[in-house]
Amino acid sequence: MSCSFGSKFKITVFGQSHSDCIGVVIDGVPAGLHPDLDAISAFLRRRAPGKGAHTTARKETDAPQILSGIVDGVTCGAPLCAVIQNENRRSGDYDALKNLPRPGHADFTAFEKFDGYADTRGGGNFSGRMTAPLCFAGAIAKQILAESGITIGAHISRLAKIDDAPFDPIGIDAKTLKQIAEKDFPVLRDDVKDAMLAAIAAAKEDGDSVGGVIECAAVGLPVGWGEPIFDGAESIISHLVFGIPAVKGIEFGSGFAGADLRGSENNDAFTVKNGEITTKTNCHGGILGGITSGQPLIFRAAIKPTPSIAKAQTTVHLQTLQEETITIGGRHDPCIVPRAVPCMEAAMAIALLNLD
Repeated sequence: MSCSFGSKFKITVFGQSHSDCIGVVIDGVPAGLHPDLDAISAFLRRRAPGKGAHTTARKETDAPQILSGIVDGVTCGAPLCAVIQNENRRSGDYDALKNLPRPGHADFTAFEKFDGYADTRGGGNFSGRMTAPLCFAGAIAKQILAESGITIGAHISRLAKIDDAPFDPIGIDAKTLKQIAEKDFPVLRDDVKDAMLAAIAAAKEDGDSVGGVIECAAVGLPVGWGEPIFDGAESIISHLVFGIPAVKGIEFGSGFAGADLRGSENNDAFTVKNGEITTKTNCHGGILGGITSGQPLIFRAAIKPTPSIAKAQTTVHLQTLQEETITIGGRHDPCIVPRAVPCMEAAMAIALLNLD
């Protein structure tokens, strides 16, 4: 089982949702970096649980403890290791579900793959809890990229069939991306916030959940990052994005909508601006042939509804092979889309450092 990714900026995440702690080891952090620990903590708080009625009631401080790789506030070139304590576990919530795989979860596939030994408490290492160390690594990666003038940001593009405004594929800038990160609910149009929160509340009241779409962008990228064929920018980014639980789809630029266009509509004409070659439009989403074009790199990822819901569902007992009806208790997000926004930024940042 592999929980590692990358070569130039390699991460290995470890732990499970209800283990004593979770964490990450990062290889490839350059020496001499002065990590802004306050900024890292702020980034982790954007993902942290227990921040309102639209998130799980499980409260975790998600305060990282750095074990190696930093001396006197400066990276020293050694692997950077950080751990995050799991402080608010209620493992007993899952005792009755040990032999009853939850619909929409990895319980059944993990049971089969690991011969019944998988840790099912809170989803084990398949849990969204594992995005906390991913976000720590992503926060480090974002700071490394920022030193080269590269900024990453994301927002809720769609939630429960309610749409936010899209990023301007040509005009999105670092200022806008930073402003979104400062919002308690990351949307471009503040008038859709209440409608989205109402949709989450309605689903929760009904014992159900909702999903959505997150749009993520990186600006300030040079031309030439990425490789053709198998190590293209889309491939590397997608690899990281699908490591985030609940992601079920991804598209770049015009994406699936581009399939309904003619080539004359979807092609981005070249032009010269400030003495440099660029494109007039950005249907290609900042990537051509797997290589960055210098335009904003934009992708959108689909997030499925949270599978842990209070409605009665049918499953099969793993030992008796008889159908049973279950209702899932415990503490769960009626919608994980808001908390997944920084996870997308983290995935983008880690992926980009493996393209350079």
